[in-house]
Amino acid sequence: MPHQPPSPQGLLQRARFTLRTESGSAMLTVLVIVVALVWANSPVSDTYSEFWHQDVGFNIGAMQLHMSLRHWINDGLMAVFFFLIGLEVRQEFAHGTLRDRSRVRLAFIAGVAGVCLPAVIYALVVRSGSALQGWGIVVGTDTAFMLGALALVGPRFSGQLRIFLLTVTVVDDFLAVSIIGIFYSDEIKLLPLAIALVCLVLVWLLGRARQWRAAPYVVVVIALWFSTIESGLHPSLTAMIAGLLVPAYATQRHKVVAARELFRDFWQSPSAASNRAVARGLAKGTSVNERLHEFLRTPTSLIVIPVFALANAGVDLRGGVLSDALGSKVAWGVVLGLVLGKLLGIAIATYIAVRLGVGRLPQGVGMGSVMGGAALSGIGFTVSLLLIDLAFGVSSQMGAEATVGVLLAMVLATLLGAGIFRVAAARFGEQTADLPMTLEPQVDPEVDHVRGPDDARLTLVEYVDFECAFCAHATGGWDDLHDHFGDDLRYVVRHLPLVDTHPHAMLAAQAAEAAARQQMFWEWLDYVFAHQQDGLERHDLLRYADDIGLDTAQFADDLDSDEVIERVRRDMRSAHASGARETPTFFIEGCRVLGNYDARTLTRELEDSRRAARTQVPAL
Repeated sequence: MPHQPPSPQGLLQRARFTLRTESGSAMLTVLVIVVALVWANSPVSDTYSEFWHQDVGFNIGAMQLHMSLRHWINDGLMAVFFFLIGLEVRQEFAHGTLRDRSRVRLAFIAGVAGVCLPAVIYALVVRSGSALQGWGIVVGTDTAFMLGALALVGPRFSGQLRIFLLTVTVVDDFLAVSIIGIFYSDEIKLLPLAIALVCLVLVWLLGRARQWRAAPYVVVVIALWFSTIESGLHPSLTAMIAGLLVPAYATQRHKVVAARELFRDFWQSPSAASNRAVARGLAKGTSVNERLHEFLRTPTSLIVIPVFALANAGVDLRGGVLSDALGSKVAWGVVLGLVLGKLLGIAIATYIAVRLGVGRLPQGVGMGSVMGGAALSGIGFTVSLLLIDLAFGVSSQMGAEATVGVLLAMVLATLLGAGIFRVAAARFGEQTADLPMTLEPQVDPEVDHVRGPDDARLTLVEYVDFECAFCAHATGGWDDLHDHFGDDLRYVVRHLPLVDTHPHAMLAAQAAEAAARQQMFWEWLDYVFAHQQDGLERHDLLRYADDIGLDTAQFADDLDSDEVIERVRRDMRSAHASGARETPTFFIEGCRVLGNYDARTLTRELEDSRRAARTQVPAL
C-alpha cells in the first residue's frame, strides 16, 4: 500500500503535541532567541529597542501605573513564571520527591553549591568594579530550558534523573529568587510592603480554610502583585512565596466518587444546573494548586518564556560589540560561572554528600548522569536575563556583554552535557537514568496469580495495594478491559503494599495470599476491593473471609505464616526490580506503562501491542 502523506490537520496536531513537550517548548524558545537576534541586528534594529521601551500603563482616578513594555514583561509576565515554580515546589513537598528527607538533604546541598560556586567564579573573574554587581546573573538555572535540553540530549529514559535535577533546581530557583528580592530590589516603601504581606497572609488563610475555588487565590495574588510593584520589592519573590502557600494534596477518593455521582445526575438529567454541579465536583476532586498549575503550565512555556526571550535576548552585535564581549571579563565571568560553576558545584557536592551518606541518589541514576545534568544546569537563560536587566540594564554595555555570555553559556552547557552523557553511556554503561522498565521476573503461571487463558495473546500485569483507591479493581477499570478483550487478555496481579502511607496494606496483602492457599485469590480480590472502604483491620479481614466462604480457622492460621509473608515480599522485591514504586503500576507485555492508566488509555496501548505482534515477521 503506497505511503500516504500526512494531512494538514495531522501535521497541525503533531505540531501542537510537540510544542507541549519540554523539548518542543525549548526549541520554540531557541527559535524566538534567533528571531530576537536577527531583529536586533537587522536594518530596522532601532525598532527593537523602541518597541520594548514604549510606555504602557493606565490611570484610574488617583491610581496609576506606567512601565515600559519590557518591564511589564519582566516584572509582570515573569511573576507568573515564578508563581508557577512556587506551585511546583509546594506539590513536591506535599506528595512528591521532597517528602523523602534524604533527597531533600542531597538536593539542598547540591542546590546551594550550584548557587555559591558560580557566584564565586564570577567574582574571581571580574575581580572588582561595578561589574561585581552582576554576580547574581550566574546563580539561577532555567528549569524549563534545562529539562527541554535533557529531553533532547539526555538518555532515552531519564525519569529519575529528571526528578533529581528538578529537585535541585527547586532549591536553586528559590535561592535565586530570594537573591533577587533581597539584593536587586529598589528602595522599599513600607505601606505597600505591608499590604503585600497582608495579601500573603490572605493566601495562607484561604488554604487553611480549604477554599477549593481558584478565583479567590487569583484575586489576592493580583492584589499582591500590584502592592509588591508599588513597594519596590521585585515581584518574583512574593510570587514564588504565594505559589508555595497555595495548598496541594493527593487526589482523595471520596471526592472523585462524589464527582462521579454528580456526573450520573447530569447523564440522567442534562441541564445547566447539573452541568455546573459537575464542574464544581470535578474541581473539588483535585487541589487548587494542581488546577492552577495545569492552567498556567502551557501558557507559561509557550507564551510567557518565549515573549520574555524575544524582549530580552536581542543584542545588537554589530560595531565590534561581539568582539568586545568576547574580550570582556563580564561575559567570561558569566560563561565560566554558569558552565563550570554549575557543573563542578552540583557534581562535586553530590558526590561528597553521597559518599558521606548524607543523601542518596535515586535508583538508576549514576554519577555520570549527574554530571551531565549538572552541566545542563548551566543554562541560566530566564533567571540570568532577568538579573542582567536588574544589575546592568540590557541596553548598557555591560548588559550586552553579559547577555552574550548567557547565550554562549547556554550553547556550551548543552554541548558539554551531551558529551558527558555520551561518555557516561560508553564508559560506564549508563544508557538510562531511570527506574527499570522491564518486568522482573517474567510471569510464571506456577507462581503468579493469573486470570485468563494461558494462550492469551496479551498479558497485563498490575501491582496493587488493597488500600489503593485507584487500582483497576477499585475503579472498575479491569471490568472495562475484560469486556473489551475477553480471552485475548491474560491478567496478572502482584502485591505492592505501600507500608509508609497505607498502614493496613501489608496485612491485607497477606490476607489475599491466605485466601490463595484455599484457591480463592480472585474471589478475595474482587470482594475486598468492593468493600475496602468498610475497613481493613484484622477483624474486618476475618469477616470478609467468612463472607466469601473461606475456612476462617485456616485463614487465621495462614494470615501471619512465614510462607504467606515471604510470598508477599517476593512480589515486593519484584516491584523494586521492575521499577514499580506506586500503585497501580501496569506492565503490558513486560514493559512498564508510563503516564495515564485509565481503561481507555490501557486499551489503546494493549491494542497497539496486539497490532505490533500481528505485523512482526517470523524469524527464518
